[in-house]
Order: sequence, then structure tokens, then C-alpha cells
Amino acid sequence: MNAPTLGPNNPPMSNDERFGLARHVTLPGPLRLDGGALLSPVEIAYETYGTLAEDGGNAILICHALTGDHHVASPHPVTGKPGWWTRMVGPGKPIDPERHFIVCANVLGSCMGTSGPATVNPATGQPWGMSFPVITIRDMVRAQAMLLDHLGVGRLKAVVGGSMGGMQALSWPATFPDRVEAAVVIAATARHSAQNIAFHEVGRQAVMADPAWQGGAYYGGEPPAAGLAVARMAAHITYLSEAGLTEKFGRKLQAREAKTFGFDADFQVESYLRHQGLSFVDRFDANAYLYITRAMDYFDLAEEHGGILANAFRETRARFCLVSFDTDWLYPTRESRAIVHALNAAGAPVSFVELSSPYGHDAFLLEAPELNRVVDGFLKAGR
Repeated sequence: MNAPTLGPNNPPMSNDERFGLARHVTLPGPLRLDGGALLSPVEIAYETYGTLAEDGGNAILICHALTGDHHVASPHPVTGKPGWWTRMVGPGKPIDPERHFIVCANVLGSCMGTSGPATVNPATGQPWGMSFPVITIRDMVRAQAMLLDHLGVGRLKAVVGGSMGGMQALSWPATFPDRVEAAVVIAATARHSAQNIAFHEVGRQAVMADPAWQGGAYYGGEPPAAGLAVARMAAHITYLSEAGLTEKFGRKLQAREAKTFGFDADFQVESYLRHQGLSFVDRFDANAYLYITRAMDYFDLAEEHGGILANAFRETRARFCLVSFDTDWLYPTRESRAIVHALNAAGAPVSFVELSSPYGHDAFLLEAPELNRVVDGFLKAGR
């Protein structure tokens, strides 16, 4: 397979760019969504790293989590912070632009350049808002497939993701069984539990209870920052572990010697959560948060395949690597084991490891040398 054709949306890298290029493309579509709507055109923001091999055999798709984006290994344009997975992606890392052609696309429904409630509806010339169709994880995967077609990538050496990205990584071989050679699924699940849905509903209600939300029609005015900040605070608790919170914060007071006997942030953990909420609203759209959490809640890979999870993997020849963390109570190890059992039933080759970490669900984003070794070994084993 030849490398993708360069054009207005795919300019060549400059000599002073080590690796990584942020891009945006508008594809004509239509993209048929699980809810029945046809989306056209389809805008996708993405980044690429490295060069596609002549035989097209070195492409790796990285899928991001709920509040992530396509800036996987390059600075974020709003926050200026490094990419969210520089520990895994980069020269000398398990996913290396010297060896791989790496693609990371902003998911459908998000607010970082891909079609979603914050983008303009071409029929009205105004932001979609809540008229944007509800989307699913499988819709996100189909949009990614459209992008890969545009880039000239017919088959993936691997698809890799953690959390919601892991859901996409599971959905890829189930949706496109002939296009994936390997899937790395980290801290993920094959279906959202009642507890997961409950936490998301609390966040959505916080957003919608903010007077500034205005039924989602707040564009051009004041966004529902207070509601979105509360939603982020509630969700962030689920990404951590009790042991990690206790070790980091305990009951330590925030910049004071005694309790105030009021409702200011007396405790360090309160101050931390407020900071997480306030910093989040600077880079994320409230409506996008509603849509993406709904997509996660709808995710049930077994339901998509006759109620039997093993059926999702019967047509693929992909290898699978699953990783869980012992302190992750959002998507605990038993969720990964259920996926492993389904893969075994389908006759799919799978390796599985539970790693120890004090960081809870967020462990896949933080310093985890063992995770790097697992991913590196799995990808190299597929040569």
C-alpha cells in the first residue's frame, strides 16, 4: 500500500518537526449512525506521527479516553501541557514514530475539532447544540475508519486504548474484523455497569441544572461552567483509588492551621477537586461531555452481537492484550477477565495481566514502567 496522498489537509512535515502533526479534514460522508441518523459532512481532527510504510503494515491507531483528545504526544494548544500519553508514545517508547505510523483522532461528539455539538451544522450555520445526533462508541470507530480510508491505511498493525479508548479498541476488531491485526485494551470494559451509568448521570444532571446551560443553546454566551466543573469533580473521584487519595491527601488541611467552620475548601482533597473542575471547563465543552458520556453508557458489545460477548470476536484474527489495575474500581479486573473469557470462547489469541498500582483507574496515564514493558513486548511479538 502506498503512503497517503499529500494535499491541503495532509501537508508534508517540515524539517524542524521531530514528529507529530495536527491536522483537520472534512470528509463528505455520509456516516450512518447507530441511532439511524446520517451525518454529513464529517469533520475529524487528528494527529499523525511517523511515516506509513510502503506495504502499509506499520499503522497504529491510538484511541483516547472521555476527556482526552488527539494531542497524544504533542503539547495541548489550550493548556500548553505535554500530550496525554508521552510516557507511551515517542522516540524509544513502545509506540515509536521511528517504527510506526501513528494516528490519533479526536472522537466523534467531542469538542476538539471533530464533528460534535459544538461544531457548525451546515444546514443552519449555527452550532449543532443538542440537535446533534446521539452517538455510540461504534459510531466513533466508524468515523475513525473513514479517516483511515482517507489516509490510505487499509489495515492496522494495532489499535491501542485505555478506558473509553479501550472500549474503542475492543469495538474495532468486532466492527472491522479484517482491518485489525492486534488490539491492546487497557483498564476498560465491554459494557457499562449500572454504577458507571449512575456516576455519569450525576454529572449530566449537574450540567443541565446549571442555569447557563439553556437547553444546550449557550454558544455565544456564558457556558455552564459551574455545572461542568461539578461533573468533572464527581467523575475524577472514580479515576482515583481510596489508597491513593489517602496517601496523597489524607485529612490534611489546605493552607491553614485550623478548620474554618465554613464551606471553603478546608481540606486539601477539596481544593484538589475544585482545581480539577475549574481547569477542565477551560478546555472542554459541556454538551460534548453529555454526548460522550451517553455514548459510553450505551456501550454493550455483547448486546451488539446477539447478547453473547464471544460472538463479537468470532470473525477476527486479531491478537489481544488486556491489562487491568488492581486498584481500579471503575473498571475492575473482573471486567477484563470477562472479556478474556469471551475471547477464549471465540478462539482468539489473548494475553492478560493485572498490574499493581496505587493510582486506580488513572494508572494507565501515569508512570507505569510495567505497562510500557507489556505493550512493548506485545507489539514486538507481532512482527
